[in-house]
Amino acid sequence: MTSAAAAQDFTTLKGHGGPIMGLAVTPDDKVATASFDNSLGVWDGRAPTWLEGHDAAVTALLALPDGQLASGGDDFAVMLWDGPQGRVLGRHKGKVTSLALSPDGRWLASGSWDGTVGLWPLQTGTARTLHINGNVNDIAFVEEGAGLLVATSQGRLSKFDVSGEDTPHPLVNHGFGINELVIGQGWIAYGAVDGGTRIVSQKDGAPLHDFTLDRRPVLAMVHHPETDQLAVGDGEGFIMIIDTKDWRIARDFKATRKGPVWALAFSQDGQTIHAGGLDDVAYSWPVALLGEFEPGISGARSFLRAADEMPNGERQFMRKCSICHALDAGPSRKAGPTLYNVFGRRAGALEGYRYSQILDGSDIVWTETTIDALFDEGPDHYIPGSKMPMQVIAKPQDRADLIAFLKEATTGDGK
Repeated sequence: MTSAAAAQDFTTLKGHGGPIMGLAVTPDDKVATASFDNSLGVWDGRAPTWLEGHDAAVTALLALPDGQLASGGDDFAVMLWDGPQGRVLGRHKGKVTSLALSPDGRWLASGSWDGTVGLWPLQTGTARTLHINGNVNDIAFVEEGAGLLVATSQGRLSKFDVSGEDTPHPLVNHGFGINELVIGQGWIAYGAVDGGTRIVSQKDGAPLHDFTLDRRPVLAMVHHPETDQLAVGDGEGFIMIIDTKDWRIARDFKATRKGPVWALAFSQDGQTIHAGGLDDVAYSWPVALLGEFEPGISGARSFLRAADEMPNGERQFMRKCSICHALDAGPSRKAGPTLYNVFGRRAGALEGYRYSQILDGSDIVWTETTIDALFDEGPDHYIPGSKMPMQVIAKPQDRADLIAFLKEATTGDGK
């Protein structure tokens, strides 16, 4: 096998400050990445252009034929990007999970855990909302007409006529949540929480093929029509390549040493597969050589370390804080501001970090007392409207141990 080090030297896009949640490839074959660090990157070789505008993790990403990007996030926003400047098309009332472009290019659709699909005009028209019975995990337009496929966490796959009433035409009731779906010539592929990878008829949902393996859940799926390749990523770190011409598994590659494959995208010619997971890095492999590489994505995030390897205060930080916050003074692309010298610092005052409006001019000063209150009540109660995700540490001793760890690790040169 080719060594992991050699593979990574050839195939990594480094720079994000959080896991890679979404991938897309632009018409000129640039890789776009969406991350837990609230940002998007557009990579021209190894030099990224950063797109900043979301106030929470970016979880959905779509490259449009005209070179623009569309994105959705945990901040409930749907954004359109023409270069580094983005604009908000609209907002949901829950996490945005998926995006799709209508065949005529007039509408951008967004699926959300608020139980709706938003239809946003890209040319002329008025925004509409389809009300879905369940959390929307993925969406896709059919190849012709006004049909929109909607997959939900309740395991239902339905088709809607977006030009008329939002009455569903049921196609599949899988029984477990359907996470991913893509369409091909007359068929639909979907991946589910129970590891189900199935191909059904686009006309009536009749079963055609079943590629279910004993790996769960299916978390990513992408199709390259010109090369008849369907790639499927799962929670155990595998990328399965299905030949959609002969309907057989062509390759099955262990892409991660630990953790899931969350995002996949093919290069424009279909010869390269891009993947993202728990690492703050996007990886790429030549499809034809997948079997020659060792796993590249390490998945070695600090919050996954064994509990007995850390004292309690460090363990609380690693599991509750480390994915968003750094401890050192250097520049960081993590979702939250660095905690270096946090004690005695006024909330919202770190230069260079884009805070939410609620923290601009805040009177809160970070001390043992205020940090204890933050995790006792939870950010959504202590600082309503801030970007900090819900984190509660219920036990007073756990909070005390965390504070003691932070006082040591964030003062002066840190640890």
